[in-house]
Amino acid sequence: MMGITKKSFGNTKDGKECFLYTLENGNGVKATVTDFGAILVSLFVPDNNGKSEDIVLGYDKLEDYEVNGSFFGTTVGRNANRIEDAKFTIDGVTYQLAVNDGKNNLHSDAQLGFHKKVWAVETTYNSVIFSMLSPDGEMGFPGNLKISVSYTLTEDNALEIYYDGISDKKTTINMTNHSYFNLAGHNKGKIYDTLLMLACSKYTPIVLGAIPTGEISSVEGTAMDFRSPKRIGDQINDDWKQLTMVQGYDHNWVIDGADGTLKKIAVATDEVSGRTMEVYTDLPGVQFYAGNCISETVGKGGVVYSDRSGFCLETQYYPNNVNQPNFPQAIFDAEQPYQTKTIYKFI
Repeated sequence: MMGITKKSFGNTKDGKECFLYTLENGNGVKATVTDFGAILVSLFVPDNNGKSEDIVLGYDKLEDYEVNGSFFGTTVGRNANRIEDAKFTIDGVTYQLAVNDGKNNLHSDAQLGFHKKVWAVETTYNSVIFSMLSPDGEMGFPGNLKISVSYTLTEDNALEIYYDGISDKKTTINMTNHSYFNLAGHNKGKIYDTLLMLACSKYTPIVLGAIPTGEISSVEGTAMDFRSPKRIGDQINDDWKQLTMVQGYDHNWVIDGADGTLKKIAVATDEVSGRTMEVYTDLPGVQFYAGNCISETVGKGGVVYSDRSGFCLETQYYPNNVNQPNFPQAIFDAEQPYQTKTIYKFI
């Protein structure tokens, strides 16, 4: 039986009250989201023995999400990932973004991004729908953008995230969910033994600063080959420049056969608990990030998180696509809908 409960999550530093919304299905899967940042705060999934554990990294207190340097659970917008030199040009007009990752832009803006906004909320029997208006020029992006993000929990243990936006000016929109998963439990330490399969025979190599070169390269014979399941830890420490530049996996994989329809693009398994997560998306890319740069932080229940204690599968248009014409483009005309769905399903 599906249900949604609501409770206070305290006040932001500027006095806005925020709430937690918990969706629960009849199988013991439970997802908690908050209107602060449209963030996924917790996700309880039973193991083989029916024991439920929270499998996403996060915080117990709203004030910690107001900092949240690692973007735990966040809705990232307007643009996820990196834009080279923190600028892009549309129809001859150049737009300047925050220079916040070396000389580049990462995740739009650490303080002004969508993950730091208080969103409006509607609920249905199995969905929480967050919405907001991002005004023209906010964070440097063109267009008044109306955007909503819906979290839906189904009876077949799927958490569906649906993005729906429209701008009154031609603009770039490339959003993602930045949850860090540890299928053994958020408090279980490193994710080296997680088995991962990616339905991707190519990836986009990077230069220093994690900006793609523009090439699309085969994973064949490299540490990037996850076409058959392998442990995240098997090759993460290989002495190979693609990995050492970013201290492990933090790259965009090119989804095989991406055509705008929903496809199963990843499967992750914790063999001890038996939890398996399938990922579906209609987008062309996925950033697999192994949490290499999580700074030591006290998370839920007083647990200390550190590097590689969770992994992200961030569905997306490729990083820096606005400056790489050969990449699929996250450019939307005025009044052209931006609509995309990603599903994390537990089997």
